[in-house]
Amino acid sequence: MQSIYLAGGCFWCIEAIFLKLKGVRSIVPGYIGGVSKNPTYEEICKGTSGHAEAIKCDFDDKVILLELILEIFFVAHDPTQKNRQGNDIGTQYRSAIFYTNIEQKKKAEEAIKKAEKIYQNTIQTELSDKLNFYAAEEYHHNYFLKNPNSIYCNALIPPKLKTLKTKYSNIFKN
Repeated sequence: MQSIYLAGGCFWCIEAIFLKLKGVRSIVPGYIGGVSKNPTYEEICKGTSGHAEAIKCDFDDKVILLELILEIFFVAHDPTQKNRQGNDIGTQYRSAIFYTNIEQKKKAEEAIKKAEKIYQNTIQTELSDKLNFYAAEEYHHNYFLKNPNSIYCNALIPPKLKTLKTKYSNIFKN
């Protein structure tokens, strides 16, 4: 088992995608990379804590490789937008990979180089080993599953899932 922390905009979207991957054992939405201890969602939304909305992704590297997780990460959001994803604007929505060891850092650097060949604009994804992760409040966990009628989620998540399922059908859970 390995863990990696991924920030790619709203954590509801990233969580919903990574929960669908074979080999992903658990996803915890939370806050990482900032200065305050035990931040709340309200603090994060103000943009004053320095944290990004992120997920802790625990995965079985015998079932799914980190390289594939990172490839999907770069397809699942727009890593060329600095401190935003679409209409979600602020440092809490930045693109970032928080690695747990040097091997993960090297693979993340390689994934960024690979993504640079796909996107026309510069990749804005940060790399960091600042692992001060705080789990989000319980109501954020499995948000898309618990809130199937959310207009926000329904506008963003199903189209992303459809694209990813088409491209990576062999690793998506039914």
